[in-house]
Amino acid sequence: MTARILIIEDEVTIAQLERDYFELNGYTVDLCHTGDEGLRLALSGEYNLVIVDLQLPGANGFELCHQIRQRKEVPILIVSAKNEEIDKIRAFNLGADDYVTKPFSPSELVARAKAHLTRYERLLGKRPPAQKNEIHIRGLVIDQAARRVFVRSREVAITTREFDLLEFLANHPNRVFSKQELFERIWGLDSNGDIATVTVHVRKLREKIEADPSNPQYIETVWGAGYRFSV
Repeated sequence: MTARILIIEDEVTIAQLERDYFELNGYTVDLCHTGDEGLRLALSGEYNLVIVDLQLPGANGFELCHQIRQRKEVPILIVSAKNEEIDKIRAFNLGADDYVTKPFSPSELVARAKAHLTRYERLLGKRPPAQKNEIHIRGLVIDQAARRVFVRSREVAITTREFDLLEFLANHPNRVFSKQELFERIWGLDSNGDIATVTVHVRKLREKIEADPSNPQYIETVWGAGYRFSV
């Protein structure tokens, strides 16, 4: 099946150049020139790869990257004239797979896209069908039998206690647990223990599974009450 690519780029000449090179290599391409329309298409359509410019009318590329990554397992390539390191770091933290600065070589862009498409196909192909012992939530996969965690098809290394905490919260979605409750359930200790370890483990988990640990989408803090796993 021919891979389908969505290009979200407000500079028409650049968008058409990208489309021409991808079509010459056998891909099906859709073009969009605004952030709002691009987000709608990316979330509603079945694309194998999305290319996003950062400076778009409407929703900007950072917001698109964040929203797409929350809901789709698809390679996201940023193509932008913004070449500051802070912009690249922010894009990667929001879930981008690659970052290409303008001006760019169209042939190199196609080559990078092919590499990401191949990697995603390989990773998704190796993943077995969802089983009852797996939890799937917005790009996060918790394999309870193998005690493995995947974020957007990439396995992350977590400790035994981190896995126990994540698994427990994910198995009780949208319910708030106090630090004391979590400490007693996961560590099996009474109220004399140091519940500060719960805060430490939550922080470490967020660093490993959240696109933006300062704005968590999975393990949320409910101020004055505890933590909640949001679905």
